[in-house]
Amino acid sequence: MKHIARSTLIIAVFFGLEKALGFVRNVLIARTFQLSPELDAFNAANNIPDLLFALISGGALAMAFIPVLSDYRETKTRPEMWQLFSRIANGVFLVTAVLSALIALGARQLVSWEIGIAPGFSAVQQDLVVDLMRLNLIATLLFSLGGLVIAGLQAQQHFLVPALAPSMYDIGSLIGILILAPSEPYRIGPLILPAFGMGVYGLVYGVILGAGLFLLIQIPTLLKFGFRWQPDLNLKDPGVVRVLHLMGPRVVTVFFIQLVFIIQDNLASRLPTGAVTALVYGWLFMQFPESLIGTALGTALLPTLSEQISLDDLPGYKSTIEKAIRILAGLTLPLAVILSLYLGPVISLLGFDSEGTSLVLWTVRAYLVGLVGHSLMEVAARSFYARQNARTPLLASGAATLSFLILGIPLALVWGAPGIGLANSLAYTGEALLLLFLLHRIMPYRPRLGKTLLRALGASLTGAALGTGLKYAIGSSGSVLIDAVYAAVILLTASLQIIPWLLPEIKELLQI
Repeated sequence: MKHIARSTLIIAVFFGLEKALGFVRNVLIARTFQLSPELDAFNAANNIPDLLFALISGGALAMAFIPVLSDYRETKTRPEMWQLFSRIANGVFLVTAVLSALIALGARQLVSWEIGIAPGFSAVQQDLVVDLMRLNLIATLLFSLGGLVIAGLQAQQHFLVPALAPSMYDIGSLIGILILAPSEPYRIGPLILPAFGMGVYGLVYGVILGAGLFLLIQIPTLLKFGFRWQPDLNLKDPGVVRVLHLMGPRVVTVFFIQLVFIIQDNLASRLPTGAVTALVYGWLFMQFPESLIGTALGTALLPTLSEQISLDDLPGYKSTIEKAIRILAGLTLPLAVILSLYLGPVISLLGFDSEGTSLVLWTVRAYLVGLVGHSLMEVAARSFYARQNARTPLLASGAATLSFLILGIPLALVWGAPGIGLANSLAYTGEALLLLFLLHRIMPYRPRLGKTLLRALGASLTGAALGTGLKYAIGSSGSVLIDAVYAAVILLTASLQIIPWLLPEIKELLQI
């Protein structure tokens, strides 16, 4: 395997582990709190801390930092590279700490404001959101440093530990739901776990613990690569200036991305109880295949695309993008169809009543409409950042946010939470197509998608037919758990038949 294929596989495997742990965590949370005002409050409280994390290091800095750090790795000495890293890390910590304090002070206004997070919640729910948000900001500070470390390690073409780090977060969160939150102890065979009875607050303390583990697991590897912290902050450093120059437009881009989630919760807070949580679970189920395929490949590609631009290897750059587009389109289209058809029994594991399960299922299906678009976005945006062009993704992201707002309001009124999910899918698919079109205008490329899409359509139809046959052959056992296992077997079988259809694209992946 070439290094991108190997890196993509490493990332995908550990993303899969993280998603599996996350699924267990979310099932336990759902079964403990149901579609309740408390769970809606917990999910809404994550919005502003998530925005802060994404603006500073989770999305904005990583995209701006990796191309510059990759260039330093190729053209500068190692001490110069790590000096730049120290200066950026010090700035990230100071900015995150100051903004966290300001958000904590203004939390109540951010929650109750008519265009804020949850104006439709009751006063009691809003008070709970404020408390949980302030606690979440502690985790945000840790996550921001951890996200910066991930960028530093990925710029060294090291992907193993950064891919493992999110699983450490899930372990901390599991401690929150299994030990800190419950009032009655969980029993795992003969083992009886302690129960601290913190309720929904226990979930947040678990998040803080997970954020600490997320950062700490990466520190030894960073030191192994030669990093030594320096108490230095020089905004005139040419490398810092380059990062800030790229980061400025990226910050606004990420703000637009996170604004979509804030608008979603604003709209959902005006709907019946459970709408906010349905959107969270709908997004999480769609993110499982998107992370394993789109995010894994996009993450592995960015350092290589940046190096190809640094070395003026335009043919290699174009070829990498063309192959990535074919791979993503070919794999995600049939997966979206198969998951939409047969995911219902797995969603039933959440333990919601029939109405709640149906709400989550249709919300998942609405998000899956955008699986192809979200996956293509992972490569389309990174193609511009590798060129150190942050303005084009900024404009495209602004257009997507406006599109979501225009579509989201009427669709929420008609279809509720699924309508909001559908608006998200349509807006981001449009953004991906716009970015790919603009990239073609700058540098003509030929992805040659015709045959790939025909094979993907064949895989979709075959998977639907195979899944339907297996579904009727197996039938229903009457047990939620056993039916979920049956559904998982159907999903796995229907998904595996995609491989023969898309062997040319898979071979291309192994060669980049």
